[in-house]
Amino acid sequence: MSGSAQEPLQTRRHPYGGRGEFRRSPAGFCMKSIDEHIEKDKVDIEAAKAAGDLGKVRHLEEELKGLTEYKEHHPEDSHDPSALEVYCDLNPEAPECRVYDD
Repeated sequence: MSGSAQEPLQTRRHPYGGRGEFRRSPAGFCMKSIDEHIEKDKVDIEAAKAAGDLGKVRHLEEELKGLTEYKEHHPEDSHDPSALEVYCDLNPEAPECRVYDD
C-alpha cells in the first residue's frame, strides 16, 4: 500500500480508567502526544486518590515519573512513547533494550 493514511481518532477507555483520544498502532491504542498522556495521568491519579485505590495511584505515579523523565531526555519528541520505549530510555543496559549492529 503506497502512502500512509493515518487512521481517524477513536475514543476508547484507557487501560487504567477514563477516556481519551487514541490512534490505532501496531501495539494497540496510544494517545496523540506525551503531553496529553502526562495530563491524563495527573487527572487519573487524583481520581484514584479520591476512590482510595492506592495500587492504581502507585502505578500511575510510576508511569508519570517515567513519562516525565522521557520527555526531559527527548524534548524535541512529542509522540506518546510505548512502555518499552520509556523503560529502555530509563534502563538502556537492560537485555531487552540492547541494539545489535550486524
